[in-house]
Amino acid sequence: MSLHLYDTSTRAVREFVPLEPGRASIYLCGATVQAPPHIGHIRSGVNFDVLRRWLLRSGYDVTFCRNVTDIDDKIIRVAAAEGVPWFVVAERNQRAFTWAYDTLGCLPPTVEPRATGHVPEMITLMERLIERGHAYASGGDVYFDVLSYADQYGKLSNQRLENMRPAADTDDESCKRDARDFALWKGAKPGEPTWPTPWGPGRPGWHLECSAMVTKYLGPTFDIHGGGIDLTFPHHENEIAQSQAAGDGFARYWMHNGMLKIGAEKMSKSLGNSLLIPEMVQKVRPVELRYYLAVPHYRSSIEYSEEALREAAAAYQRIEGFVTRAAEVIHDVDADAPLPQAFVDALNDDLGTPQALAVVHEVVREGNVALSRGDKEAVARLLAETQNMLDVLGLDPRSPQWRTAGSDLKPVVDALVAVALEQRAAARARKDYAAADAIRDQLAAAGITVEDTPHGARWELSH
Repeated sequence: MSLHLYDTSTRAVREFVPLEPGRASIYLCGATVQAPPHIGHIRSGVNFDVLRRWLLRSGYDVTFCRNVTDIDDKIIRVAAAEGVPWFVVAERNQRAFTWAYDTLGCLPPTVEPRATGHVPEMITLMERLIERGHAYASGGDVYFDVLSYADQYGKLSNQRLENMRPAADTDDESCKRDARDFALWKGAKPGEPTWPTPWGPGRPGWHLECSAMVTKYLGPTFDIHGGGIDLTFPHHENEIAQSQAAGDGFARYWMHNGMLKIGAEKMSKSLGNSLLIPEMVQKVRPVELRYYLAVPHYRSSIEYSEEALREAAAAYQRIEGFVTRAAEVIHDVDADAPLPQAFVDALNDDLGTPQALAVVHEVVREGNVALSRGDKEAVARLLAETQNMLDVLGLDPRSPQWRTAGSDLKPVVDALVAVALEQRAAARARKDYAAADAIRDQLAAAGITVEDTPHGARWELSH
């Protein structure tokens, strides 16, 4: 089975056929940096990182563009409330997003454009739209004329134009021909940043930014446009309208990830229920948080709970335990070993991570049985399969990403635990089991779990 993806624009699962054979282009709507990221933001990053990794594993040369919206009404409001320049807020929060993506193991984007660096491209796009009769300047602003594109507008979000509410994206709607017209450019206001244009100074509208950036880096037509389902309307609907009205083919597939909720409400900064990434990685390790976000199907919603987070961490630890034990027996893992067909089929079926991880857990169970039998040949095969599957998902516990933390202290801890285990072995040899148990209990209190195996005692840090 070849890769099939659910396309929001057709509301159907379609075979992925790239614009250019062997190459795949992805644009992901990234952060609007008015605040630091919560796990709802980073879920999108993890979901599309898995897609990118699967495309890479499938042999595609992938160009991955993830933008930064660094000028926006919300950023300006936050800056005004704090009494600092807008760029202070944007820069601070962009660094927080970059840290969060990196911490959860997302591959760096091929390119990460900022909106403020692409005003010339935005001006060009507006000029094209005005020339084609799809945009107009009014009162220092520039608007997209929705009625000029009425036969197409609303198709992505499956809405009818007559049922749409006013865009409500400016303080004064009187400059618009129609209340549903949306702002491409907003005229200068006191205290706000501005850039010069043929229609006067001002700043870009949110929707215009993405269309200008994606076409600069991925071309007028590209493969996949991704983002959260909450962006479908108006943001993505408006992107399509302005880009296609200007004559660009734009995205061939639209993919949207589901929301992360608390108490049945979408997680958002405005609700005040955000769970910020620095707080989350104090509750579980970053790799366990990535597992938690990757397990559900990307299109499903996640109802956040501490219990579900703990269950995900425990499930990952079971996988990690097998990999750790097997690696003590098998030192050279075949990175080119074929993936289980069931795993391949799961990811090819609209990136089915729940089914893919079920295959991982099944292989781990077989691997544990092989370890208990001392079947090194089977262990080698199953370890290779496990690590290769985890590599696709960005979850391999032996990857540099997840082995870095505490690596400087590991030789010291190894030596200290080795001394304690030697003392415990000596106590057991002289049948002083009380002393042996006391040593194991002391290690457990320090966060070190000891397991007696046919090959001797082994230890690992408790999670």
